[in-house]
Amino acid sequence: MKKLNIIDKAINYISPSIALKRQVARAQAKVIHSFMNTGYSDGGASSTKKSMRGWKSRSASPAEDIDLNLTVLRNRCRDLWMNAPLANAAIKTTRTNVIGSGLKLKSRIDSKYLGISDIEADEWEQNVEREFALWADSIHCDSLKLNNFYELQQLAQLSWLQSGDCFALLKQDASLPYMPYGLRIHILEADRICTPNTLNNVVGDGLFTIEGIGQNGNRIISGVEIDSKGAVVAYHICNRYPQSFYVESNLSPLMWTRVEAFGNLTGRPNVLHLMESERPEQRRGVPFLAPVIEPLKQLTRYTEAELMAAVVTGMFTVFIKSENPSSEMPLGSMIPQEEQVSNDAVSYELGNGAINVLQPGEDITMANPGRPNPAFEAFVNSLCRYIGAALEIPQELLQKSFQSSYSAARAALLESWKMFRMRRSWMSQDFCQPIYEEWLTQAISLGRIKAPRFFDDPIIRKAWCSAEWNGPAAGQLDPVKEAQGAKLRVENGFSTREQETMEINSGNFDRNIEQAKREQKLMEEAGLSEPKQVISSNKQPSTESSEPE
Repeated sequence: MKKLNIIDKAINYISPSIALKRQVARAQAKVIHSFMNTGYSDGGASSTKKSMRGWKSRSASPAEDIDLNLTVLRNRCRDLWMNAPLANAAIKTTRTNVIGSGLKLKSRIDSKYLGISDIEADEWEQNVEREFALWADSIHCDSLKLNNFYELQQLAQLSWLQSGDCFALLKQDASLPYMPYGLRIHILEADRICTPNTLNNVVGDGLFTIEGIGQNGNRIISGVEIDSKGAVVAYHICNRYPQSFYVESNLSPLMWTRVEAFGNLTGRPNVLHLMESERPEQRRGVPFLAPVIEPLKQLTRYTEAELMAAVVTGMFTVFIKSENPSSEMPLGSMIPQEEQVSNDAVSYELGNGAINVLQPGEDITMANPGRPNPAFEAFVNSLCRYIGAALEIPQELLQKSFQSSYSAARAALLESWKMFRMRRSWMSQDFCQPIYEEWLTQAISLGRIKAPRFFDDPIIRKAWCSAEWNGPAAGQLDPVKEAQGAKLRVENGFSTREQETMEINSGNFDRNIEQAKREQKLMEEAGLSEPKQVISSNKQPSTESSEPE
């Protein structure tokens, strides 16, 4: 037991009971203090450590943390997209690997549940893909008549990455003689979906309205209307960009149109909202570059400064000193006398082969910039690894520079393709598949596609609508090794020829077989025999050149 101090001894002499209570209270406080210094309180939540004492952090609702900052985040991310090469590369790399030339439809109906044979299923699927190509390959699928369906995919993906989310309106237009389908897609940028500033009880960030209450009593958060249960029921779309200062767009007043998220009778979507959710009850998405805005901007400034320093260093400029004032241009200049600058307005400039005359008593001191900077590449590479880690894009892929070993480069590609496949899955489920289902419903309604009992049962409809969306392949660092691996996977039942065809070059196995049959027939008719190439899983072809020296 701890010895009593002089005060405790005095109290103990006068009132032992009070002294005992003091000892008990002191022991209880010690126990409580020991519990308070456990877990995160002694680490990341510490307020006593010098390294953590000045860290002021606060997290609130998604609307406060995200929506109130979205305007600034979007503006800065778009500025980086337009003016920062590395930021542009990060977004384009993601777009190209996720979408490429467009995700292609591969109908995969549940023939077993529908009770049809495999041959009938193949014929139905080919017919549907043929009909879908009629609509998807045409710019008439676009409400603005600018892009076909595959180009709309890459546009939606770019807008999603730049702004944090993107919207697609499913409109209906009159059919045309050359286009029987009236389905039209209208891609909207994130800015146009916003809370009307005509509402009462609105909350904003000083420039834009963030949250308000609609006439029906529903909350509207950044243009997304939710009911009392928090479910999305409608979107509010502005007739133009609210923050635009373009003269022609300002001729019309700001007006908002309320579009219900789903049809009241069918439940089919009217608006497709593409976004990545990172918090529960989040209504709007965060731009792709948001976590790395500052390092990307600083790296861009640093690169521009190094470039300018290198340019200045590369300029050859001569300065001539003169003891006596002179108005003559040096070295027999060919500039006419009337165009020569007088001594009263002296201008010195750096330039390629520039010659400047100094005034009496003047001297020039040139700082040694030490360019090119030998540490520039190492520093940029280190920062690219830092940025790439946050964006899930390896440095090699971000910079398009593969200088490591085959194993390291392949590991980097495989890691990045986890992210690309994830985003492709989102794009397929949130954009391509809903649009395809809407188109197929219309095609069946028009009688161009036969699908018995399609409208009778949702599970039957789902069986008819099942499909896959195939995009660009991951590519091959070593085609021989990739082909050997594909052959082994097929032989051991780990994969199929169709799947490997899509993985290697995004091809279509069925079409490849048909084309191979035609080619083989032509070869036989011409009396030519095509040598068969057998890929060995054990031996690798020699890489040595067979050409004579």
